[in-house]
Amino acid sequence: MSILGKTSAIALMLAMSGTVAHAQTKAKDIVIVHGALADGSGWHAIYDILNKDGFHVTIVQEPLTGLAEDVDATKRVIDAQTGPVVLVGHSYGGSVITEAGNDPKVSALVYVAALQPDKGEASGQLMGKFAAPNDAMRAATTKTSLDKYFFIPADKFRATYAADVPEAQAKFMSDSQQQLAEKAMGAPLSEAAWHNKPSFAILTTKDRVISPELQRWMYQRSGAKVTELAASHAVFVSQPAAVARVIEDAAKQAN
Repeated sequence: MSILGKTSAIALMLAMSGTVAHAQTKAKDIVIVHGALADGSGWHAIYDILNKDGFHVTIVQEPLTGLAEDVDATKRVIDAQTGPVVLVGHSYGGSVITEAGNDPKVSALVYVAALQPDKGEASGQLMGKFAAPNDAMRAATTKTSLDKYFFIPADKFRATYAADVPEAQAKFMSDSQQQLAEKAMGAPLSEAAWHNKPSFAILTTKDRVISPELQRWMYQRSGAKVTELAASHAVFVSQPAAVARVIEDAAKQAN
């Protein structure tokens, strides 16, 4: 082979290696943990965006029967990933990722209108820190006849949880909501991953489930990089592109 041919071949190999390296940098595993009173189906639009942009996305379907069970379900999904994981949690799912995020595979945490407890704190304990609009949430939720699970009645769901979501879609979310075990809100965390992992947060300023004031307090305490969105608690449905952008930024900055 001529010197020119060898030079061209080397240049091609370097270009290809650069492309591979870039792909490896972008090819983060993203694991999404939905919140209470919802399931993973609401994340479909974000799933599509992230997949299109080259990320591998898995959505955990927690049973919402207790913090330990929900953390175990998340850990099983994390264990199945091959690379560094960006762990995303919405609402009560923030408590789940704060515990499960201690897994060494997890490189960053993303809190989407989510609880962010510290070691020894329980989800319900945090919800009581700021009265309004959490009082509205407490007034909207009810318990099953077994007095062990919470849900939002259909006539209160959209106004409380998804005010900026089209009515038909909010009705589907209401009719498919997963009830949350009362004991899940009372379980304290054993470790808080945000002490050792970079965290990113979306603060929803029109939230009637988790007070914006509580969100701001938690995210300032943890030193999370905060993005504020004028959205309801269902921001993952009403503003999927904005949420996906924060997740992608977290993936890039966690390298």
